[in-house]
Amino acid sequence: MDFSLEVFLLLFLVAILAGWVDTIAGGGGMLTIPAMLLVGIPPSVAVSTNKLQGSSGTFIATLFFIKKKAIDLKSMWLSIVMVFIGSIVGGWLVLHIDPKYLVMILPFLLIAIGLYFLFSPNVENKDRPMKISISVFALAIAPILGFYDGFFGPGTGSLIALSFITLCGYGASKATANAKVLNFTSNISALLYFVIFGQIAWSIGLIMMLGQILGSFIGARMVFTKGVSLIRPVVIIVCFMMAVRIFIQNF
Repeated sequence: MDFSLEVFLLLFLVAILAGWVDTIAGGGGMLTIPAMLLVGIPPSVAVSTNKLQGSSGTFIATLFFIKKKAIDLKSMWLSIVMVFIGSIVGGWLVLHIDPKYLVMILPFLLIAIGLYFLFSPNVENKDRPMKISISVFALAIAPILGFYDGFFGPGTGSLIALSFITLCGYGASKATANAKVLNFTSNISALLYFVIFGQIAWSIGLIMMLGQILGSFIGARMVFTKGVSLIRPVVIIVCFMMAVRIFIQNF
């Protein structure tokens, strides 16, 4: 596929915005996949290319949060492994089961997440008592989150962050940081599959990677400077926008 300079520039700018949104709230694919479809990239190629450029953004955000000591990898290693396994299973299953059944419930799930962040008084930047231990989270919740990302994907970052807040008592910034390392893990497992089967538009993916890296770096810094005052409204807006878009497309 040949693309003009204008197309590359457009997708680069979209990737910057998507990297910023994805780092703060998740859901960057809501911007990048439609943009790639708009310029004529086939849907299957757009999905796989999105994993390539999206993985770079979550990787940069993860490195930033690790450097800021917002992520304790020693306590997260089991969650990382289980998310990876869950994502592989989800990616395999999507070849055998039509994901349209998930599409039917996804808008309502996203609206529920948005409403939680909108009305819950507990979405703060301070930790609260844990309802389950991180080990229980890793064994019971992480595989489900990984499976969802491998099988379908939209809103995974928001789901992971919400799980950390409601179950592990994490503050908003800490939940966002730890969600990135799990989201990166699930993205990588899916990306490995697409690399092996060659369904990636590499020229587009690489230029969008640069935009994702820039947007993710900006977003990661803003998580710490703005905290919950930024995370909360962005999550609410992104969840509602994704729900409306999916509902319009499929219903």
